[in-house]
Amino acid sequence: MKKFEYATVPLIVHATKQILDQWGEDGWELVQVLTGPDGNGLVAYLKREKAA
Repeated sequence: MKKFEYATVPLIVHATKQILDQWGEDGWELVQVLTGPDGNGLVAYLKREKAA
């Protein structure tokens, strides 16, 4: 059975692609992007499979 770990990452509008590319290089997959809890900015939700 696969096991996953998750991360939430605040996104900076002018650097969104660079932030997501870096996390992707580290094996993280983007699941969803939502407005932050304070109603401002964006938050990326990511997951990756845990190492065995």
